[in-house]
Amino acid sequence: MRMQGQGRVVIENLQPEIGGGEFYAKCGAGDDFLVEADIFCDGHDAICADLLWRFEGGREFHKVPMGMVGNDRWRGSFKCEAVGFYEYTITAWIDHFKSWQNDIKKKNAARQDIATDIIIGVEMIRTAAKEGSADGLIMLERLAGVLEKTKDPENATLIATNEELSGLMRKYGQRVSVTEYGKILKVLAERERAVFGSWYEVFARSTSPDAGRAGTLRDCIELLGDVAGMHFDVLYLAPIHPIGETSRKGKNNARTAGEGEPGSPWAIGSVEGGHKAIDPDIGTMEDFEELVREGQKLGIEIAMDVAIQCSPDHPYVKEHPEWFKWRPDGTIQFSENPPKKYEDIVPINFETENWRQLWDEIKSIFDFWIEKGVRIFRVDNPHTKSFAMWQWLIGEVKAANRDVIFLAEAFTRPKVMYRLAKIGFTQSYTYFTWRNTKSELTEYMRELTSGPVKYFFRPNFWPNTPDILPEYLQLDSRRGFIIRLVLAATLSSNYGIYGPAYELCVNNALDGKEEYGDSEKYEVKHWNKNQPGNLREIIKLVNLIRRENAALWQTNNIRFCNIENEYMLAYIKSTAAGDNIILTIVNLDPFHKRGGYIDLPIEEIGIDGRQPYLMRDMLSEDKYIWSGSRNYVELDPYVMGSHIFRLQKRLKREYDFDYYF
Repeated sequence: MRMQGQGRVVIENLQPEIGGGEFYAKCGAGDDFLVEADIFCDGHDAICADLLWRFEGGREFHKVPMGMVGNDRWRGSFKCEAVGFYEYTITAWIDHFKSWQNDIKKKNAARQDIATDIIIGVEMIRTAAKEGSADGLIMLERLAGVLEKTKDPENATLIATNEELSGLMRKYGQRVSVTEYGKILKVLAERERAVFGSWYEVFARSTSPDAGRAGTLRDCIELLGDVAGMHFDVLYLAPIHPIGETSRKGKNNARTAGEGEPGSPWAIGSVEGGHKAIDPDIGTMEDFEELVREGQKLGIEIAMDVAIQCSPDHPYVKEHPEWFKWRPDGTIQFSENPPKKYEDIVPINFETENWRQLWDEIKSIFDFWIEKGVRIFRVDNPHTKSFAMWQWLIGEVKAANRDVIFLAEAFTRPKVMYRLAKIGFTQSYTYFTWRNTKSELTEYMRELTSGPVKYFFRPNFWPNTPDILPEYLQLDSRRGFIIRLVLAATLSSNYGIYGPAYELCVNNALDGKEEYGDSEKYEVKHWNKNQPGNLREIIKLVNLIRRENAALWQTNNIRFCNIENEYMLAYIKSTAAGDNIILTIVNLDPFHKRGGYIDLPIEEIGIDGRQPYLMRDMLSEDKYIWSGSRNYVELDPYVMGSHIFRLQKRLKREYDFDYYF
């Protein structure tokens, strides 16, 4: 904070300011970006403050007047129209003319003499006129003359405090004790898919429609229509690179693979290549490029899995042995997370003396696939790699390609997850997978959507992954899957599912573990997506509801509603304009019917409490007439355990009756 002169104005507690300004905030292109700060001074003088902003590369700052919202807290906003970085800061000053206006109003209200005060004000106006433009000079001189000639105190007060004069004096009046915040902060406005999207994960080798034949990238091309038909935005592929032979894992993570077993695709690298090659068993580079092009035609983006680790057979091991750790017996160190062992994977040694060449090579992996048309990367276990490397790499990639999205697959400690988001990861996996109760979900969402976290951590909710079959989904084969689908898709603007396994409600787990039995990580699967009990239609409907309701395109606009049942969760999302209001109510119990009274904040969302209003459930197309703020809701999971209501306000025609739209 830099003060001029005697420095009477204080600016502090500016939000968002991430890491003292070391990191940038995030928003969506087209969003209004809100900035707040505590601004105050000694004494009783009035203050003015401007929010200054400019797009990257701009020389001059645009100015937006800030307004006080209470308790010396000031607020202003600007619209981030385009994708890219915006810079912002704050300046504030003592406004003696505004202080004079405040005093004039108080004195006149107390019937005190204001003649001398008028002379002081006229002098201030004429001083400002000398600093103004030609038009400003004329207007200020005119107003000064009118004020000077006005003898009636009431009229003089009205002239002295009118909006036209206030605006001109704010622009041209003398600024005293100016304080500049002293830091230029940044926000990155990102494209729509960074803010809102539905992901569908597959293993290319399991996409064959024919039993007995492994899938290929050509099968993935054929799958695109199906994925688009369910209204997904992103087709996310598990690693598609050559798989190592050394210590290849067998079915159910067996230490030794049997003949013909394909191994884990995360054991990357063989004699056929590494991270810039494609497993020849699933196709060619030409197939992949066609997959990207065909996806674009259908509005589907291809997301790649990037795992910065190697099979012992990866070309890097021979070409750069210094990038790996070697044990005293001369063998290479494989990955371990005791008691788990991953003998088919060797980790990168980020403490290597040859770190600069290593960083450059890792960046070249992303550059290679960007050239092939990929703009979304899901990064495997980024928290086990160098923070400094990620901050540099993401910064370099985004400098050349503002539209690239990085999803951090890091199920780890909160502060580590938040650090990854601060240093540049666009989206992040979360603990949603294990938040099941009403209190757990409410507290976690409040953590993510309030305070500084909301400015840099953008959640992507996954109810399952190939690595994780949570206990909740092991309890029930269908109803629980629907509950978690609705929660993920409506709590967060970004969500995804490990596709076929979720569609078919697969809940076969290893004993005592939250892991899939007969995991697709270690074997080729053939999925019969049309088998009874599949969730295809409900998934399609939920995704369509998301697309058609702008209130669900954001995460931080959530507001929880009180509902009198510990198994019932209710929350509202609304657009800023209030033209799209969605109320989601979920019965968290997949086994029993539950009900309770919900308290809806109708006045805050613009509903007249004296009139009934329509609630349309978009899951069932059932309609309900509610009135007042308190209504009863009951949900049977054996029918449908959730409501996704669209609130439709009552409108009045020119006729004598009301109708609903």
